[in-house]
Amino acid sequence: MRRDEQTELTSIIIPTYNGLSLLREAIASIRNCTTEPYELIVVDNGSTDGTIAYLQEQNITFISHPGNRGFPVACNWGLRLARGDYLLLLNNDVLVSKHWLSGMLQHFRRDASVGIVGPLSNYVSGRQQIEMTGNDVETAARLMNEHKGEYEIVKRVIGFCMLFSRGLLQRIGVLDERFSPGHFEDDDYCYRASLAGYRIVIAKDTFVFHHGSASFKQGGQEGLNELIARNRQLFIDKWGMDPHRFI
Repeated sequence: MRRDEQTELTSIIIPTYNGLSLLREAIASIRNCTTEPYELIVVDNGSTDGTIAYLQEQNITFISHPGNRGFPVACNWGLRLARGDYLLLLNNDVLVSKHWLSGMLQHFRRDASVGIVGPLSNYVSGRQQIEMTGNDVETAARLMNEHKGEYEIVKRVIGFCMLFSRGLLQRIGVLDERFSPGHFEDDDYCYRASLAGYRIVIAKDTFVFHHGSASFKQGGQEGLNELIARNRQLFIDKWGMDPHRFI
């Protein structure tokens, strides 16, 4: 049975790898800016920078892997542990703004066909990108008030901040781990959702600041380019089309 809106729980799942300073900021912003009921689940991919001690100190639910298993695998472990009516995959290198979660949840509550919601951001590909200077999250959030309650139907949203319903998870399953350590697993998930009849939307009144590819940059630009090329081909092999058509 679906819970009342005031008691609906959102599980916020954050994979992390040697990004303690960014993770601290992200969690602080979530705690300061979130009024909806939520639980935090951090999935650590073998960090050696004190992340586990911090999570224990903060009494945050976490899963600890001995090595870096990548974004899709980490997310899936978090999804298996999650209790929420809604599931939110969130990068560790973000800063959220006031009413960010309620802003995205409202679109599920207004339109039963919505399956996945993503916010606007400063560092993201496709239609979610907006221009801004620095990381003044609250200034950007105030600008979003001009589009209160609006959303845009799109073909995909980026997995740095991707909110979906438990109903969708039960219908199409978890992320495809063939895309590990990451890239194009979000395109794949959105495409699977659309095939199942769900809408993918951008919340035009919600902003999340994104530092951008913090974990992947640790491997160097050449390695990142090779990974993107490999996973793009994996998507083409799976679906018979180029994921770049989604942008």
